[in-house]
Amino acid sequence: MNKTKEILVTSFALFSLFFGAGNLLLPPLLGYNAGDNWIWVTLGFMITAVIIPILGILAHAKLQGTLYDLGKKVSPTFSLLYCIIIYIISITIPSPRTASATHEIAIHPFFGTSPLITSCVYFTLVLIFVLNRSKVLNLLGKYLTPLMVIILVLVIGIGLFSSEMVMNPSIFKTPIVSGILEGYQTFDAIGAVVVGGVIIISLNLKGYTSFTDKKELIKKAGFIAGSGLFVIYAGLISVGAFYGSEILVDGTLSSDMQRANLLQGISIATLGNIGNVFLSTLIALACFTTAIGIITGTADYFKGLFKNSQKAYIITALIGCLVGVLVGQLNFHSIIIIALPILMFIYPITIALILLNIAPKNLASSIVFKVVVLVTFIFSVPDFLGFIINKEHLIPIKNIIPLANQNLGWVLPAILSFIIANVIKTKKLA
Repeated sequence: MNKTKEILVTSFALFSLFFGAGNLLLPPLLGYNAGDNWIWVTLGFMITAVIIPILGILAHAKLQGTLYDLGKKVSPTFSLLYCIIIYIISITIPSPRTASATHEIAIHPFFGTSPLITSCVYFTLVLIFVLNRSKVLNLLGKYLTPLMVIILVLVIGIGLFSSEMVMNPSIFKTPIVSGILEGYQTFDAIGAVVVGGVIIISLNLKGYTSFTDKKELIKKAGFIAGSGLFVIYAGLISVGAFYGSEILVDGTLSSDMQRANLLQGISIATLGNIGNVFLSTLIALACFTTAIGIITGTADYFKGLFKNSQKAYIITALIGCLVGVLVGQLNFHSIIIIALPILMFIYPITIALILLNIAPKNLASSIVFKVVVLVTFIFSVPDFLGFIINKEHLIPIKNIIPLANQNLGWVLPAILSFIIANVIKTKKLA
């Protein structure tokens, strides 16, 4: 396979590994609610749903190891614990969520079957792909992603040209912050640290041995995949905003059904009655490719943890799929509610690790890693607690931390700790 074709296949595979249920359902409703402020919401969403995830892929290209390498500068114990938490979260929330979304939007409306049947069939197919590990990259990059992209471009392209572009007023006080926090729900930063390892191992299995060649290929593929995500997200958000006055979204419905109804309405408005079929196909493909990436990444890690044991890989894949069957029977909204406090806890740490790993080595020593991650953890605790206890108890604390009332209280302390740690280190060396 020539170099250009390999870059395209890898970039398509990356795109499909990122683009799952949340990535398709979140942007249109975000745009619908943002109305005339959709551009600001888009900018915020891009930070956590495109820029940070692609930086995560670039961090993997730089390290070319596993998820463990991402946090080992903090400490081996921290990194092991972080890996285990990330993989447990991955197979218990975003992976089952893909089955739940597939059932609610693509299966149940047509066949009326139970979520148990959908989950069983769905994760049996996922397991077949995961056990054919060496073929994953080509199957995703050559076949599934191009079909997904064609349908997305049709919906967005026709939608932009056929909409009357009469938008509702924005419901957001700070649109850019709302976009940033909604980007958390895509799980793409966590996806980046999981599927980055999948890409590295896939290239190794295809015979790539040069560190430099792999780094260049992944960087170029990451840029292409990131550009694709940017265009698709911006398109979905804008279409959601432009159809604001044309499609009625019932405010009494749970937010996941609002998302589904809006996307269904846009699909029918742009593609006619066949829009439902296209939408169902799109949802199924987007969810399926993401589930494959998550289970494969988790199985890869535990295979490496147990001295490259293929048995460990198969057992992990089986456990991941069984958990998917069990949790995948919950509805999409329930899984999102469960996910919120967990995201507020793990997302800031993940973002900090990604940024530290792409920083120049002289600015990201072991002590800098330790300080920044510890400060990030401490200042993300109020955001985490805000979803599990009475928020009124946290008002005094949140009022003294900048951006804490926007659930971003960790940002400025993390930046300041990075600067201070480097200043102190420089003075000690002087």
